[in-house]
Amino acid sequence: MKSVNKSFIFSSESVGEGHPDKVCDTISDAVLDAYLAQDPRCRVACETYAKSNMVIVGGEITSPARVNINDLVRDAIRGIGYVNDDDVFHADKVFITNLLTRQSPDIAQGVDARAAEGKETAEQGAGDQGLMFGYACDETPELMPAPVMFAHRLGRELNRVRKAGKVAWLRPDSKTQVSVKYENGRPVRVVTVVVSTQHAADVKHKEIKDFVIQEIIRKVLPADLLDKHTRYLINPTGRFVVGGPQGDTGLTGRKIIVDTYGGMGRHGGGAFSGKDPSKVDRSAAYMGRYIAKNIVAAGLATRAEIQFAYAIGYPDPVSVCVDTFGTGAVSDEKIEAAVKAVFNFKPAAIIQQLNLLRPIYSKTTNYGHFGKIDDLESITWEKTDKTAALKKAVK
Repeated sequence: MKSVNKSFIFSSESVGEGHPDKVCDTISDAVLDAYLAQDPRCRVACETYAKSNMVIVGGEITSPARVNINDLVRDAIRGIGYVNDDDVFHADKVFITNLLTRQSPDIAQGVDARAAEGKETAEQGAGDQGLMFGYACDETPELMPAPVMFAHRLGRELNRVRKAGKVAWLRPDSKTQVSVKYENGRPVRVVTVVVSTQHAADVKHKEIKDFVIQEIIRKVLPADLLDKHTRYLINPTGRFVVGGPQGDTGLTGRKIIVDTYGGMGRHGGGAFSGKDPSKVDRSAAYMGRYIAKNIVAAGLATRAEIQFAYAIGYPDPVSVCVDTFGTGAVSDEKIEAAVKAVFNFKPAAIIQQLNLLRPIYSKTTNYGHFGKIDDLESITWEKTDKTAALKKAVK
């Protein structure tokens, strides 16, 4: 994050449900939820690839549950909205290849809560090595960076209007991007808004542009941040008829910055969708968000980031680091000590604290895994229920 004393412009993007990578994330999370609904202890690592009229589902799943993968894939695509007669990528017409196998027993040995030769502990270990970040700031009610939240709001509204059938020419694929000017660490105006939305062939560009500016942007973004100098770039190529997996290849886990903090917070590189919570790529990143959000909500900082790092098969993180970028009400060392006193970072404890062994993951797929505050029963890592404990722990 840049110095809070500088003036700068920061941009973040989001993508719609029909974006080819999000199509794949949607399928992968739908597979995960289908298994969790029958078997909360399942092991799922599901990857999806989509191009033209083809879908390939691969990865490793260990579970006695029975799931009809083909039906699930078609239902997911249908829910996104690829059902138009002119869609090459169509829910009822795609060819599906299933390459799912069982989880490696070597990985299972490290993750399972049981003793094994060469394993230091009988506790449940991390499903892989790696580093995960959590981030929060006080720029929006969701305690998220403004640029990425604004981009998500635009995409969500485009999707709502399309699925409500209010605009017949809208199609599933879309991308949004918002550039925000900061002064002294605070967002002061929206500089540029970019919206690219797939559309039917017979609609004029002017109609698309006028609709998006008046009915999407002006109804979603804060009016006090828009001014006469704000630039609107709507379908800047002039035409966006061919979209989705027909126009571009889709792959699970390729929108990790969209899924997190829009580039404002750092990212360890691990993707989320299609992974059960034994994979710390997902569960520890959710825990990081939970902790960072509670730090900011407690008034201990206006901006906070936490990093964990894990070794495969080992339960405790090999490192924990808190950074408040100079905005802390107390030292980072005191906040880090309080965090360690209040939260448990072991994979099994994370799963228990956040209640992650449930089919909740399709709710996370689109418009960011963080910042969703309208369903805290499912999106438990958005709760701010540890603020009192953190305040007490720093004294």
